[in-house]
Amino acid sequence: MDGSLRIGRLFGIPIELHWTFLLVIPLFAWIIGSQIDLTIALLETLFGVAIDTTLITAGWVPYLLGAAVSLGLFAGVLVHEVAHSIVALRQGIEIHAITLLLFGGVSQMEETTPDPRVELPMALAGPLTSLAIGLACIGLVYVVDGSAGQGPVSSLLVFFLSYLGLLNVILFVFNLLPAFPMDGGRVLRAYLARRMPLTRATKIAADVGRGFAVLFGIFGLLTLSPLLVIIAFFIYIGASQESTAIRYSALLQDVTVGQIMSREVPIVEPSTPIPAVLDRMFATKQLGFPVVDRGTLVGMVTLEDIHRENPIDREALQVRDIMTRGAISLPPSAPVVESLRLMAANNIGRVPVVDDGELLGMVTRNDIMTVIELRET
Repeated sequence: MDGSLRIGRLFGIPIELHWTFLLVIPLFAWIIGSQIDLTIALLETLFGVAIDTTLITAGWVPYLLGAAVSLGLFAGVLVHEVAHSIVALRQGIEIHAITLLLFGGVSQMEETTPDPRVELPMALAGPLTSLAIGLACIGLVYVVDGSAGQGPVSSLLVFFLSYLGLLNVILFVFNLLPAFPMDGGRVLRAYLARRMPLTRATKIAADVGRGFAVLFGIFGLLTLSPLLVIIAFFIYIGASQESTAIRYSALLQDVTVGQIMSREVPIVEPSTPIPAVLDRMFATKQLGFPVVDRGTLVGMVTLEDIHRENPIDREALQVRDIMTRGAISLPPSAPVVESLRLMAANNIGRVPVVDDGELLGMVTRNDIMTVIELRET
């Protein structure tokens, strides 16, 4: 994922931190630190323990404690995502990475048509893991409170564990709301997909998710909570995107790139001057060309490649100087859904179709959208 820093691996899965994660620690530290008295009162009421505030409320301790709680919470989020990923791996689904973001974590999985028998346990694994972490922390609260008494240091630990336990239980409940594409929404889809086609089940789950997003947004506006409004926005967009992706997969499930590709494809050679490439783009209204050398595809050159060069230098450059070598390509037997996935993942608008190094044609995003429109009629 763009803007992410890889920090290690778990079970062979790359773990990444997105830059937005860096905003969370100071934000949560400030929120927890500024509301420390209210939080202590809440935890004492919920768990029936007495918390000595001598150390907790001293100086910068509330904000340091807030940072520690936020780090603990995101460690729990990481375990939550690892649980999803382990179930997916056991079902043969490839996991590209786990990324920690501003609002939690996301497992970047191989894009396949969801199987309800796989999705149900995979969706439940994360929330149940959060519940287990929460209950474990709450259990430790009573162990510490009973064995160490109610001194300043033990109260610090009781605050940390009880707050972390409460947050993980809330995470469990929040994730099980049937607001697709959250875990609860995926559970709902998996349940519905056992009784109806996957596309209809996805549409119903997405509609429920959008409904929850609207409610979250309205409540966020009424309570002046920008965080809730942003969460509502992401839920709404995520539900819409997932519904569209499944609809496209269903419409394109039996179509190959060889069936829809354009066979008459303008090409350029590595020695073609850049001004000549620009002239051909103007003439064909095509913003990218395969680069073919002695009958073999060797790369792609696009308008974006040209724009990266200084206009003064372009006159002296040839295609071989700026082209992208080893271009992404597909065989004619590849599913169209795979070409759509490659385009989205690499932010490109066309994929060459190649057989044994020979360029057979090109499939573009417009080709795919045309097929979708025809199949929807």
